[in-house]
Amino acid sequence: MTRRSRSAQPDAAALEVRAATDASGSWDELAARARTCTACPELAVTRTSVVVGAAPAGARLLVLGEAPGAQEDESGLPFVGRSGQLLDLLLAEVGGDRARTAVLNTLKCRPPGNRPPLPEESAHCRGWTERQLALVAPDLVVALGLSATRWFLGPVALGAVRGRVHEAGGRRVLPTYHPSAAIRSGPAGEPRRLLREDLALAVRLTS
Repeated sequence: MTRRSRSAQPDAAALEVRAATDASGSWDELAARARTCTACPELAVTRTSVVVGAAPAGARLLVLGEAPGAQEDESGLPFVGRSGQLLDLLLAEVGGDRARTAVLNTLKCRPPGNRPPLPEESAHCRGWTERQLALVAPDLVVALGLSATRWFLGPVALGAVRGRVHEAGGRRVLPTYHPSAAIRSGPAGEPRRLLREDLALAVRLTS
């Protein structure tokens, strides 16, 4: 399946983000600019940290989630809560290594109360994530959950697209369940089984 990026016109805040990302020639430059971002006023006021993400040098696999949670906001690091612990466990079980995996969220600031990102927040933050993807240039992106999947593929149902590699904006994207869904369903639940299966495929494709 091939999808093209949506063509909605960016607003002034999104254009400011694009200008900042265009001026960022390295991950460190981008991270420094992202940490001062105020494109989303509510998030800028309520956040503790801008969770830029982690990008080990030479990472061939990139994992993309939705937004930071409370522990990520507190620490400034991506996927360090229960979902991150499960992600680390499953990656290790299938031969992957978190230390060699880039980990990002589509949104860099925690929405208050862990609410879903608003459309305008996702639009404002899109420039940061697109530039991060360009800087890392991974062989494969695993999109965790519906929000990350729709960031690439548009309004699709996760069950209709997961477990297969799709072409989106010049990236190879493998949609799967978010670790939080695997936690809610329990150790014997289908989301955990399928998430593990998809991570195993991702590791094979990037080994």
